[in-house]
Amino acid sequence: MIGGNQPMSKLTIENKFIDVSDYGRPAARIIVQGLKSTKVTAVHLTLLFGLSGLLAIFCMGVEQYWAAGFFLILKSILDAADGQLARTKNQPSYTGRYLDSILDSLLNIGLIVSIAIFTHTNLGWALLAFICIQTQGTLYNYYHVILRHSTDGEITSQIFENQSPKAYPEESQAMVNVLFKLFRLLYKVFDDLIYALDPNASKAIVTPKWFMFMVSFYGLGFQLLLMAFFLVMGWIDQIIPFFIGYSIMIPFIIGTRRILLK
Repeated sequence: MIGGNQPMSKLTIENKFIDVSDYGRPAARIIVQGLKSTKVTAVHLTLLFGLSGLLAIFCMGVEQYWAAGFFLILKSILDAADGQLARTKNQPSYTGRYLDSILDSLLNIGLIVSIAIFTHTNLGWALLAFICIQTQGTLYNYYHVILRHSTDGEITSQIFENQSPKAYPEESQAMVNVLFKLFRLLYKVFDDLIYALDPNASKAIVTPKWFMFMVSFYGLGFQLLLMAFFLVMGWIDQIIPFFIGYSIMIPFIIGTRRILLK
């Protein structure tokens, strides 16, 4: 969700890479084409992806795993569509930007805790899985935002978000302030952790496409795709241990950036 003369995409054409977490983009474009001349806003789509996530949890609870997988994929598509609709309509919104991230975090908590309850898994393991999922996603976002800022891409998301931004004329500063505080509450510990592990990432001269392709396996979209796959395969009880083990790539990715991409 951007303003001014920012590009219609998060990245300029020459800096785009194969992003396995962004598989929902083609469907998102179709949705945006159908809505660009309507009164539907990006925030409406953000709320819809929140509903889709809740429906996925409900379907898991009644053991309709194919339906749960569908709603997880739909959530990912709508998550891609909301920002693109904002860019298409030139309707920048920090309200939408923070609401998007807040719902992502809350739905991740809801998904993992629900899976733990449905599979009779200890909630301690669920908490660890949630921490792993959030850390993985934060790593992806960290490098992606740095790339956007260094290549004239979309810059509503800041590399370091330490203070509430000035609201756009069409939105409430009070609402932006409240959402920013909630956003920081949910993400600060993960942002600080990734920054501590790789504090000089923003100083890198170049970020190769192969590196971002590797990082994209930690994007939220791909995480949801993996969850959907496990669900339709009937492996719901393996989701929590999988995402704990899936963090094994974090030190490799950070080490690669620190050693090879200075």
